[in-house]
Amino acid sequence: MSNELKIPVFDGHNDTLLSIYRPKAGEERDFFAQSEYGHIDLPRARAAGFAGGFFAVYVPAQHGSASLGKPPESGPYEAPLPEPLDADYALRFTMGMAATLFRIEAESQGQFRVTRDVAAIEQAMADDAIAAILHIEGAEAIDAKLDHLYVLYQAGLRSIGPVWSRSNIFGHGVPFAYPRTPDTGPGLTDAGKALVRACNELRILIDLSHLNEAGFWDVAALSKAPLVATHSNVHALSQVSRNLTDKQLDAIRDSDGMVGLNFAVSFLREDGRSDKDTPLDVMVAHIDYLVERLGIERVGFGSDFDGATMPQEIGDVAGLPRLLAALRNRGYDESALRKLAYENWLAVLRRTWGE
Repeated sequence: MSNELKIPVFDGHNDTLLSIYRPKAGEERDFFAQSEYGHIDLPRARAAGFAGGFFAVYVPAQHGSASLGKPPESGPYEAPLPEPLDADYALRFTMGMAATLFRIEAESQGQFRVTRDVAAIEQAMADDAIAAILHIEGAEAIDAKLDHLYVLYQAGLRSIGPVWSRSNIFGHGVPFAYPRTPDTGPGLTDAGKALVRACNELRILIDLSHLNEAGFWDVAALSKAPLVATHSNVHALSQVSRNLTDKQLDAIRDSDGMVGLNFAVSFLREDGRSDKDTPLDVMVAHIDYLVERLGIERVGFGSDFDGATMPQEIGDVAGLPRLLAALRNRGYDESALRKLAYENWLAVLRRTWGE
């Protein structure tokens, strides 16, 4: 591999904590040992130049598999909106997953750090350590009074998606559907609006990736921070409900926000299929569209590693240099690649969190 392609990658979303805390039967693994299971572990991350990213706390349904769910292999589909979670269960599960993140940090001998500001991310990168942001995907663990938000912030929470693809006391997630727009229901509740204001006060990033369109526009009207979708794609190229319309992309641009490209094949493909045989050119096409619509300074990666089906040519975190190579072949120069790979994420975090 050419040295010039070994650019560090800071990633907008992974579900690695879930795959370690609640693994599928027979797929138990250790973050510090290379595994045939999952998408991210320390040895593979180091080999690929993975510098860190948003490590999501996602709470699955209380009964049944911990899987985040996948669309069918082909054809139109509309998954039923999952049932709301029990609040006590969600809080216990969230604490367990957050503890997993902190245990990895404690056992890493400095190789893995939970970061709370941009300076800490930059220092970790300079020290060749993985920088992790504690992110909550679906705020079921947060109470209506927001007491838990303030406690979790003190613990290290710096990014939150008010909803996953289900309803909670704050708003309504967009169900997985194809072909479908993200306009799938009502917007934020009063509690959701209070959550946005509190996140602005604390300077917690608000992730819009799973929020339906009405909720998106409520955040856009209320929030003083850049609009960020950590792991979403282009609806004009793949008419999946989870993807962003041109109007939403324009609002993100106008707020000086950012979109992280989701690697999930069903959100990339024009036909919405969950097919691993999805060429890198399809990913590059989404990047091209996002760059044209938002500008090169507002686009990055939001892989969804350990939470989605990856293109075969990517496979896992080890495939990141292949994506960078494909972008280079499309004409992106060294400066542009560094922006896409990590500089844009650090910039939008600085605009959101402050110095």
